[in-house]
Amino acid sequence: MRHAKKNNHLGRTATHRKAMLSNMATSLLMHKRISTTLAKAKELRKYIEPLITRGKEDTTNSRRVVFSYLQNKFAVSELFREISQKVGDRPGGYTRILKTGFRKGDNAEMCIIELVDYNETYNPNEEKKKTAKTRRSKGKSKTEPQDKIQIVEVPPVEEVIPEPEPEAVPVPEETEPPVEEDRKE
Repeated sequence: MRHAKKNNHLGRTATHRKAMLSNMATSLLMHKRISTTLAKAKELRKYIEPLITRGKEDTTNSRRVVFSYLQNKFAVSELFREISQKVGDRPGGYTRILKTGFRKGDNAEMCIIELVDYNETYNPNEEKKKTAKTRRSKGKSKTEPQDKIQIVEVPPVEEVIPEPEPEAVPVPEETEPPVEEDRKE
């Protein structure tokens, strides 16, 4: 039975696992998206979501607690300055895991873990704004002018006449210096 075995140890010792998760969390906060295995991503999600929740409240104690996990002051400042502003109204669920297939070599299931509010291509809340649906046809509107073509005059191109190349000047042949006869001393 699987009682009290909710953590995946990832085949590492406790210190190695702690260091790995800290480094992966720092990378995720700095780059907003990282590629890793599915098992590591699921553990990273459990590791980083409470830290992002801590980041919403900018106090000295919160910064110290987050720093004790991350050990990187640049990642901590990024979390408290930028990320906490973007996720301020979100009640959890700050990360998204997208499966990307299997790795060559060991066939490990790979994925991308990203911060939800930083994905511009797949963020349905921000990009798609609801518009009133009508039953009108999507044809041309009657108020649009039919003549949108503008005629622009292009000045004529002047012909470029190439300059004649200068004639080759003959170079005098080098003459050998006179050979001095042996001096008698």
